[in-house]
Amino acid sequence: MKAVFNKIISTYLERRYQSVQHFMEHPIQTQLRTFNYLIGKASNTEWGKKHQYSSINSRIEFRNKVPLNEYDDLEPYILRMMNGSFNILWPGFVNWYAKSSGTTSSKSKFIPVPKENLRGCHIKGSWDVVTLLYKGRSDARVFERKNLVMGGSLSNYEKNHMTTYGDISAIMLYNMPLIGRPFYTPDFRTALLPNWDEKIEKMVQICSKEEVTMFGGVPSWTIVLFRKILEATGKDNILEVWPEVQAYVHGGVGFEPYRSTFEQFIPSDDFTYLEVYNASEGYFAIQNDLKSKDLLLLLDNGIYYEFLPMSEFEQEDARTITLEEVELDVNYAMVISTNAGLWRYMTGDTVKFTSLQPYKIKITGRTKHFINAFGEEVMVSNTDKALAMTCKEFDVEIADYTVAPIYFSEGTKGGHQWLIEFEKNPDNLTDFSEHLDLNLQKVNSDYEAKRYKSMALENLTIEALPRHTFYKWMEKRGKLGGQNKVPRLSNNRKYVDDILNFMSEVHGYQ
Repeated sequence: MKAVFNKIISTYLERRYQSVQHFMEHPIQTQLRTFNYLIGKASNTEWGKKHQYSSINSRIEFRNKVPLNEYDDLEPYILRMMNGSFNILWPGFVNWYAKSSGTTSSKSKFIPVPKENLRGCHIKGSWDVVTLLYKGRSDARVFERKNLVMGGSLSNYEKNHMTTYGDISAIMLYNMPLIGRPFYTPDFRTALLPNWDEKIEKMVQICSKEEVTMFGGVPSWTIVLFRKILEATGKDNILEVWPEVQAYVHGGVGFEPYRSTFEQFIPSDDFTYLEVYNASEGYFAIQNDLKSKDLLLLLDNGIYYEFLPMSEFEQEDARTITLEEVELDVNYAMVISTNAGLWRYMTGDTVKFTSLQPYKIKITGRTKHFINAFGEEVMVSNTDKALAMTCKEFDVEIADYTVAPIYFSEGTKGGHQWLIEFEKNPDNLTDFSEHLDLNLQKVNSDYEAKRYKSMALENLTIEALPRHTFYKWMEKRGKLGGQNKVPRLSNNRKYVDDILNFMSEVHGYQ
């Protein structure tokens, strides 16, 4: 019976793929339609009236009348919405908010999730994922067995109990369409537990006994779950626990440094890794070709896109461009206006276009998560790639990493300090660090120039951290699970020094 149901859903998804094809073939018209919908919908909101949305007739007028915004700019409006105010950034009352950490002056961000955004962006994006998975795998069995997603938790806002906030993954789980619920594991009460350690233990007990065919989540937290499952079951790999597992949907951080670790967990040539680009702010892109790592930009899910060349990012008169103006292999900061009431919002992410027919991107990093202490302009995409290359050379696996600069001091040159938690350690850490340095030079010419004869920068250094370090550090910060991720790069030593101090307190680490 389940096989029959899966076949019916498979037929539906074949037809649904036509909508994906439509925006791929008509990208500019799709974006124009989205733009007009958003402006019309919000014209009578407080924000829309302030910026004269009713008189905006073109995207140029929109760009001229509405300033670029970061979260700090919109936060006063969002807090009023959370307290119960109507018609502020989006029509009506918004009772759902996605909480995430971010590079803002606030400890956390709260992103509005009105019903139009929940259904027309996040849930629609999830359906797009399944559609593209079935397109790439004719034998997909998502609606025949169980699927696991590493989600967060939900809380009531103490100043207004009509308002609920939590990880976007938790909001989506709570509002999962009825058709998907019989195929999800664990039960929803367990999935939404606020205590991460308790949640992991119960997920191990429940999910290790299920027939899981697809799972999703941030790689680092998925690794934690897999470790626990193998410890509890005594199995050697995840295929021995879930012999029918077919696919992993991952996003949030670059996957390449984790790939070899996952290949050890799931030693199969018939396993699919499907990358998605989703965040609290929206569902942006999905890998639509399983043979290519590029991501198809989703153009019909309530998001109007603009792009700011990173060469102009710090300029006061910086001008965004529209989708039809983008060029290949140029680094852009992504700017969005959405059916969540985010207007000309700087996501903090940087992307490059790898294709213009259809529009496909790769994520290159963060506007604030980079290292440029010495003019080296190292992005997350550089460190991810260099680390993946080096791990492959040395047959090494990692759990997580972070990098910060070592600043000039009297008699010494600058450099980069890497903190790496290994799943499988290199035999010789010095050799590993030297090769990692060389690989980083290969993928970043600015770093290579600064490393020339060690005139400006010394060889990078690595501190190998004990197992579970990042987990315990994130736990100490109250950042376990969900959308919380270890910061990859920082232009200062805030995170690295905090981790080293934490290790010193716990283990007497020097």
